[in-house]
Amino acid sequence: MRKSYLLGVLLGAAGLLLAGAPPDAGLQRVRQYRQRHEHELLAEYLRLLAIPNVAADSAGLRQTAATIADMMRRRGLSGVRLLAAPTPGVPPAVFGEVRVPGATRTLVFYAHYDGQPVNPAQWAPGLSPFGPALASGSLAQGGQLLPLPAAGTVLNPEWRLYARGSSDDKAGVMAILAGYQALAQSGGRPTANLKFFFEGEEERGSPHLAETLRRHRDALRADLWIICDGPVHQSGRKQVVFGARGDVNVGLTVYGATRPLHSGHYGNWAPNPAMELAQLLASMKDSTGRVTIAGFYDDVVPLSAAEQEAVRRVPPVEDALRQELGFARADGAGESLVALLTQPSLNINGLRSANVGAQAANVIPTTAEAVLDLRLVLGNDYQRQVAKVVRHIQRQGFFVTAAAPTATERARYPRIVRVTPETGYNAQRTALELPVARSVVRAVQATVAQPVVLLPTSGGSLPLYVFQQELGTVTLTVPVANYDNNQHAENENIRLGNLWDGIETMAALMTMK
Repeated sequence: MRKSYLLGVLLGAAGLLLAGAPPDAGLQRVRQYRQRHEHELLAEYLRLLAIPNVAADSAGLRQTAATIADMMRRRGLSGVRLLAAPTPGVPPAVFGEVRVPGATRTLVFYAHYDGQPVNPAQWAPGLSPFGPALASGSLAQGGQLLPLPAAGTVLNPEWRLYARGSSDDKAGVMAILAGYQALAQSGGRPTANLKFFFEGEEERGSPHLAETLRRHRDALRADLWIICDGPVHQSGRKQVVFGARGDVNVGLTVYGATRPLHSGHYGNWAPNPAMELAQLLASMKDSTGRVTIAGFYDDVVPLSAAEQEAVRRVPPVEDALRQELGFARADGAGESLVALLTQPSLNINGLRSANVGAQAANVIPTTAEAVLDLRLVLGNDYQRQVAKVVRHIQRQGFFVTAAAPTATERARYPRIVRVTPETGYNAQRTALELPVARSVVRAVQATVAQPVVLLPTSGGSLPLYVFQQELGTVTLTVPVANYDNNQHAENENIRLGNLWDGIETMAALMTMK
């Protein structure tokens, strides 16, 4: 394929030549509506963020779902209801729609309302995961906590709102619903039928999403699913993401003696599971961070010529990020961050064995545990990828079991590891050249002057392949959160300017040509 054609796809048909054009009258009215109603939108968002939404809190998830349903009804959406999965006890999806007479296209807007677990002790002083608080900027960069502003106070777009879910992904829920509100209340009209689907177990890997989609297939038919999740590009530019990596977690437990032993009396003799686990994990990567597990990269589907060109055009941010994050050398043997996102990865999510710090004792622990996070790209299958990891562990001399070892196994095998993979999902990628993809990029570009970043795949994971598998539909991701939002960690936050921009972006997508 000729490079000139690729540039035409990426610059012309994708709409990047619109850079610098002022927003049209409809988007100007949306912006003006948002500016007039920022305080009430912020107050509503604070109420939503105050509801606990971690996976272990089923009551909190039910309350969150009910609150979102009420938010939808207040905005005049029709058919608002909770979509149950066939499996009992699964958090429901929240559904609603807007039917537009004469519309020939149907769009579904997706976000998830569940959040990652929290450890309140790890949050900054004065912060509580479900006690949303404002700060004058990023606390990591010297921002200070602020009292909630009085009515009429100008809201600085650089202020940060701190709470679990503030960026991932209640921000998506709020941006979508407020985007429709601003559009409808400012006299605008969607150009497509709109459907809204807010999921309640994305952070657990969406294990029941497929059955939910199958049960409600007729209600969820659409030409395109627009996913609002994740951050904008690290350069601060808005981006359209054409795919997402798949994901599967794998738990490892290495076993030593049946009781803890004094490290002086038994050191050098009794096996130490913490050391064995450290050696096992170290065998999985080389000094550049490349995974050494046999076949780990073998089934990767290469990027198309258009996708390779898109990767080359992503603004470089590596030097600034390394300085901001405080490390001197990046993994990846000199490859760019975005190029590495198109490859499968293996990460250690956490390690545990006995105690450290003030609780440290002179013992040889009985077990050592780790959780691996495998990110997958197009061509990988999560079960095959886990099988590659298991074979690697066996080649390191370990007996692999799916349960705690029996006394017979302990007596027989010198090195034992329990492997407990979770349910995962595969990657998905939408072609850049699709006409509907060009329409999405044009709509996002109409809201900003800087060129929109086109990213073939995100570094994070979403169950996009499930929508393709169960509904045969196309997905595109349009994120809104700031890149330094601390999602999945303590001190999660959303920059107010990103939330306001997200509202305009969602309204633009609802009126795209």
